[in-house]
Order: sequence, then C-alpha cells, then structure tokens
Amino acid sequence: MSDTSRDIILRRIRESLRKPAPQPGRPDFAAPLHPRPAPTDDLAVLFAQSFVRVGGVFFFCESVEHFYDQLFAYKKERELEHLYVWEPELKKLLHDGDIGFQGDEADFIAQADAGLTTCEALIARTGSVLVSAATSSGRRLSIYPDQHLILARTSQVVTDIGDALELVQQKYGPDKLPSMVSLTTGPSRTADIEKTLVLGAHGPRSIVLFLLDDAPAATT
Repeated sequence: MSDTSRDIILRRIRESLRKPAPQPGRPDFAAPLHPRPAPTDDLAVLFAQSFVRVGGVFFFCESVEHFYDQLFAYKKERELEHLYVWEPELKKLLHDGDIGFQGDEADFIAQADAGLTTCEALIARTGSVLVSAATSSGRRLSIYPDQHLILARTSQVVTDIGDALELVQQKYGPDKLPSMVSLTTGPSRTADIEKTLVLGAHGPRSIVLFLLDDAPAATT
C-alpha cells in the first residue's frame, strides 16, 4: 500500500527533527556597520548632500562675515523676531556682527521662534547633527523652538556615528560625558496618525545649518 500524503508529510517532519537546525554564524561586532567606507575626499560635500536629502536647510559660509550675511538674510526672509542664543561664544560672535538675538530666557516659552546653537559633530553618511547638553544651550534650545539653527565648522564633519561619539569621548573624557547626547536627522516628523506626515510633532519644524569653513588656507 502506497503512502498517503499525510504519511509523507509526517515522515518528513520526523526526519527533519532528527537533524539539528542550522545555526546562523556568529556576528562580527567589530566589523564596520557599512560594508563599503564612505568617500573621504570631501566629507563636507557628502554631509551637505545627506543633510539636504533628509530635509535640512544648508548654508555654506566661506568666512565669518559670510555667515553674518547669510544669517541676516535668513532672519529677514523668515521674519524671525526672536532668535534665542544662550552660548557665550555665539553671543559674542553675533554681537560682533551686529546680529540681533535674545540672550536670556525672557518669554522663551511664548516667543521661541528659533534657537541658534553649536553642535558636537556632523555625520556625513546620514546628514545627522550630534548635539549635547554640555553647552549653555542645554537640552531645550535645540528642541523647543520652531526652528533649530546650528553653527558648525567643517572640522566637525566625520564619516559615521561611531566617529562622532569618539570625538565626544575625546573632548569630555569617559568619566565626564554630557548628561544628554542626541542625534538630529532632519526636521522633527511623524506619520503615526493615519500615515499623514506632520512636521514639528516633537521637536523643531525645520533645521538649518550654517557650515563655516575653518580649513587652513592652502599655501602656494
């Protein structure tokens, strides 16, 4: 009597149970996350492309004076009346350029149109900005205002997230890391409700980066 379909299935099950299931190979946690390294010829260009791709607004500043011009024009175009700046070095920089800003927390909750901060690093591969609570901007100035403006230098651009975290460790030491380190990739957004994209749901509606070229001038 020939085997029925049921007998064949049961026999295959019994045979498979006699053999150990194949196990996946042990992952190499030391291997790089990305199989191919990012190009390192010009990380600033790679960052700018990635940053714009995720929805950021990018300005390249050839000098401090160029930064003043671009920031002044952006404020005028967006009609930013209340630009909050809390970091002493940024306050001095804007004061020297005769750029108006709000240097204290007066009416911050009601009038926080925008906040200008520095950052710890820029990640070229993802277009992300690494910020921390170690500066005078604290935790709030990069999150609460409707627009987050950032002044960064080309020397802060690194390839990957791991490189950025290494910079933070080198800067503060393993025992004095900031109480908050956060990655910002594009404007705050969510599509949890009926798959409708909403900007500014839990952070700034827009992120604007002014990248100041601090590379040493080439000598002839």
